[in-house]
This record gives sequence, C-alpha cells and structure tokens, in this order.
Amino acid sequence: MNKKIQTRINNQIRAREVRVIDSTDPDKSPEVMDSRDAVALAESKGLDLIEISPNANPPVVKIMDYGKFKYDEKKKAKEVKKKAHLTETKSIQVKIGTGDDMLALKARKASEWLKEGHRIKVELYLVGRSKYSEKDFKQERLDRVLKLITERYKIAEPLKKSPKGIMIVIEKDRSKPKDEETPE
Repeated sequence: MNKKIQTRINNQIRAREVRVIDSTDPDKSPEVMDSRDAVALAESKGLDLIEISPNANPPVVKIMDYGKFKYDEKKKAKEVKKKAHLTETKSIQVKIGTGDDMLALKARKASEWLKEGHRIKVELYLVGRSKYSEKDFKQERLDRVLKLITERYKIAEPLKKSPKGIMIVIEKDRSKPKDEETPE
C-alpha cells in the first residue's frame, strides 16, 4: 500500500501553535504564534500557510504560494530521480564448446555493462555429460570468458552451482589500481 503524504495547508493545520517562516521576508527569523493568527497573516498577504515539518515541536509552517510550493517539490523530486542510478544484474551464458569469437563478443558486451556499473552473472551452461565433469575443467571454461573482459572487475559472488550449471557474479572494481596509488 503506497500512501502519499498529504501536505496540510491553511485551515487543515491542526496544531495550536506553529513556527512561522515568512518567504516574503527571508531576513525575518521564524516566530512561534497561534495557528489561526498565522492563517490570517498568510491570507492578508494573499498567500497560503503550508505545513513544512509536521513532526517538529511546534510544527514548522511557511507562508508562500501553494502552487509554487508544489512546483518546487516536483522539481526537487525530479532532480533526485535524475541522480539516482539503477544497477541491474545482466546475464551472460556460455557453453562448454562456445567458440573464441563468440566468447570475445560476450566479453566485450560484459565490459560495456561493467563500465555502465551493472553487475554481471556469467553462467556456464552444462548439458548432458558435461554436468558431471571435473570442477577444475568447468572453472577453466568459465575463466576463458573472464580473461577476455577488458574492464576491471571484482567477484561479487563466488563460483557456485546454478540450475543450469555453474555461475559467478562480477561487478566493477571501484578501488584504485596499484600503479595509480601514491606512495606515502
């Protein structure tokens, strides 16, 4: 259930006393007054009384135009959404007999995804008898793809069994390489 917090304005404000910030006079310090007096003051200026911080004691309200307030809130939310970066777990699947050209192609795609900041699940798909082959052999087949990835990475989840075979999860290594570190 996703409830949206409703901003109280004017006569919807329930508190007896409120701390009033006047947007028309920014130099004036916030003052505590009766909520009915604050609503009357806002109406005398042709503006609204908007509850900014309802959990404060006393609640903080601001005298300003409600339309401008909503516009500013929408603008702030848009900025936050723009700065947020979503990472996905992308998947690459290889088989025991996958050729070198195809491995290079998949490694190139994995490098692009790592550069974008995504995690990558590299999965060795096993069919038939290959399911029962030696663990070292399977590890070597999986390493063939990992060696071709050009972007620096670290292992996020170690090698483990998956429903289709074995898999490993890698992500971009954000630590500084040893040659870039400055000696102290």
